[in-house]
Amino acid sequence: MNSENEDEMSYDIQVAVATHKPYRMPSDSCYLPLHVGAELHPDVCTDMQQDNEGENISASNASYSELAGLYWLWKNSYAAYKGLVHYRRHFRTSDSIKKSSEDRFCRIATGEDFASLFEKTGAQIILPKARNYVIETIDGHYRHTLPGEQLDAARSAIEGACPEYLSAFDAEMAGTKAHMFNMLVAKSDVFDAYCEWLFPLLGNVERCLGAKNYDAFNARWPGRISEMLLDTWLVTNDVMWAEMSTVSPEPVDWIAKGKGFLAAKFLGKKYGKSF
Repeated sequence: MNSENEDEMSYDIQVAVATHKPYRMPSDSCYLPLHVGAELHPDVCTDMQQDNEGENISASNASYSELAGLYWLWKNSYAAYKGLVHYRRHFRTSDSIKKSSEDRFCRIATGEDFASLFEKTGAQIILPKARNYVIETIDGHYRHTLPGEQLDAARSAIEGACPEYLSAFDAEMAGTKAHMFNMLVAKSDVFDAYCEWLFPLLGNVERCLGAKNYDAFNARWPGRISEMLLDTWLVTNDVMWAEMSTVSPEPVDWIAKGKGFLAAKFLGKKYGKSF
């Protein structure tokens, strides 16, 4: 093995794959299959790391979704680089042969892919490529698809708890691009600092929002609001990022996604399920 590869492989990277059900997992050693919501469903995924061990918010998985996994990694992992992906959404490898493989799991980024990108760019965090909604703002898209009072509560919470972040939040809401999915791989100090800011702020958002009689789909608002907060934190703290494409182990129904997007935009039909 040459010295360049040795440098890459020396990166201590742990990327949790958040899942709530048995599912095929990436084979690369950087990945840690993580059962989120183990406190609620202890008999599922018993062969993987449980998120109710150590300091955790596993019991809040019904509303916090994959953020229960983010919290667990923050409190229980001591890797030099930490990250979170989803069982059905991953970062894509840069290997030209692998990324065209018929086996979609071969297209998933490896620890070496992450190490190489950190080395090449000097970035502190790797994010999925920003989503561009083109015909509407981030604020408009959220309000068309989900309860708008959640955004209002987020802004109020920022204004009250950390007003220095308000200008970045407002700028993001007025734009059309944002880093979504609660996916990231970051240097541990950056990862931990973000979590230290995010989770107390979500508690403030909940207080600003007040009691709401949401159904199960809309009760998962913390995971969706957090997608609005990542860029706000990165911009305010001048954190340098790099981007990777994403890949799904399953074919994506882009027609259904497109129909849902247009129906929300032009017909006022809010989302009632994930696509």
